[in-house]
Amino acid sequence: MPDTTALTAAQIDQFITDGFVRIDNAFPRELAEKAVDFLWKQTGCDPDDPSTWTKPVIRLGGYGGPIFDAACNTPVLHSAFDQLVSPGRWQARHGLGTFPIRFPHPDDPGDAGWHIDVTYKLPEDDPSDIFSTRANIRSRDRVLLMLFLFSDVGEDDAPTRISIGSHQDVARTLAPAGERGMTLREICADGFAASVDRPRTLATGAAGTVYLCHPFLVHAADRNRGQRVKFMAQPPLAPAEQLNLDRPDGDYSPVETAIRAALDS
Repeated sequence: MPDTTALTAAQIDQFITDGFVRIDNAFPRELAEKAVDFLWKQTGCDPDDPSTWTKPVIRLGGYGGPIFDAACNTPVLHSAFDQLVSPGRWQARHGLGTFPIRFPHPDDPGDAGWHIDVTYKLPEDDPSDIFSTRANIRSRDRVLLMLFLFSDVGEDDAPTRISIGSHQDVARTLAPAGERGMTLREICADGFAASVDRPRTLATGAAGTVYLCHPFLVHAADRNRGQRVKFMAQPPLAPAEQLNLDRPDGDYSPVETAIRAALDS
């Protein structure tokens, strides 16, 4: 039978060490083009008239339907989810959540700070304050951060900035807080000082490229300095069961292995 695995052993090792892996042609360009045609209409801007691109970023609400469902449920992506999270431990997505559409524009988009994505609140947390949203050492309710490129993204086209290996620093930051976890405000309080000397890279690629990232990976948006509009989705992959860092059988996924390695170092 043909090998249907998406990732090589070296790519899985890279994910554990660096916190991300890039998959080219993770979904068809034809799907990306159909999605972009639809999303342009939702922006209220004219793709052929840059004078209508009056904001640095427009956020569009979550979209489902056949195009978006097909893009996030290709065989190669499901295979990669199995390899990184383990079969049966993740939930298939329906739709791709929010799309931040980034336009060439001289203004700061206002959302380009370094951060990790957070997922839950405790009863005492302010429901209206995004910075009171939390993450914990088991990455409650999130097993991957995913970057879906729906347009070609070069170095000037507002690629997501990635702090390589920073997921290890975040794991060590979160560990003392246990199940309660820390708010985004607490996690970002020192400006990710532990990761400041980490090498950085840019999430560039052709439409149809997907970056699968450890949920603790520190990343940031950027201003679009190019000439073309960037279309990207950045949904989480949700767990079918929460991460477990103390499995009696030792059957740890690469996501779990990365956390355990960080805490052991």
